Amino acid sequence: MALNRTDTTTQKPWVRIPNGTMVRHRDGGPQGYIDGLTELGIGPGRNPDGRTQYRINTGEGERLLAIDDDLLILTDQDGLVLMLREKVPYRSYISTQLRAAFAAERFVKSTS
Repeated sequence: MALNRTDTTTQKPWVRIPNGTMVRHRDGGPQGYIDGLTELGIGPGRNPDGRTQYRINTGEGERLLAIDDDLLILTDQDGLVLMLREKVPYRSYISTQLRAAFAAERFVKSTS
């Protein structure tokens, strides 16, 4: 049986990176935290949902838009995902979910 390329039944569902998660752009760009999604009418690049990009707060009122594939997820020295105002048990839960959805090279230790 040939697999139809448009068949979505075999694809893994998109796992959204939660708000508050600390990220850095793959190209060495600024780091910040996800503060939501922005739905785009036109323009390049979309998350796997086909409609949005992540909105990244880089500080002092600065925001940038980035797609899922352009982001690295920052961790602490123990490998837990860094998140704003979240305690270790929740960060551990989110870390497990994200590690199941993303390749290991998407997780990098924070240098700050």
